[in-house]
Amino acid sequence: MDVKACIFDLDGVIVDTAVYHFKSWKRLADELGINFTLHDNERLKGVSRVRSLEIVLEIGNVTKTEAEKQELASRKNEWYTEMISKMKPDEVLPGAKEFLQLVKNAGIKTALGSASKNAGIILDKTGLTPFFDAVIDGNHVSKAKPDPEVFLKGAEAVQVDPKFCVVFEDAIAGVEAALAGGMKVVGIGSPEILSKANLVIPGLSEMDLEKLKAV
Repeated sequence: MDVKACIFDLDGVIVDTAVYHFKSWKRLADELGINFTLHDNERLKGVSRVRSLEIVLEIGNVTKTEAEKQELASRKNEWYTEMISKMKPDEVLPGAKEFLQLVKNAGIKTALGSASKNAGIILDKTGLTPFFDAVIDGNHVSKAKPDPEVFLKGAEAVQVDPKFCVVFEDAIAGVEAALAGGMKVVGIGSPEILSKANLVIPGLSEMDLEKLKAV
């Protein structure tokens, strides 16, 4: 395949902020008297902040008004933002920076396609901002994955036709979004879970240009 752009999801692909999401949701759940576990946290992956809050409330069988929900979601985000503002470059997942450099050296465009509204802060704190030609995050899109909006906007931002783009994703909804956008997709994680992806690898440390062109 003639790959002209690589579009990367952020969480679970480039960095792992899942631990910070869990800590901040857990803190909120504790305040509400809800028993929230790591197992429960799996249900929140790739899901919007408001929907995540609704799941937490459902687990505890707690009802809140819309105004209260907004306030709780904001509080969770404040704690989360506080934690990620202390992130360091050594929190980048193994092989991610090396592969980004490899792709850039090969003249392939790079874009970030993430639902996170804090993507800019994370890239800045981990020193990854210079590796991306475009950043499309939760502030630029209105539709959540599996809708392909975030990836189509990423392709548009680097001026590459979707059929020449390869997306890197760790979530089922993200894999479906990439395919819906007419792109090839490399799944990061388990082949059983990400079975629809064109290729599945454990992490970017396992990726190289040969594998990229063979997707």
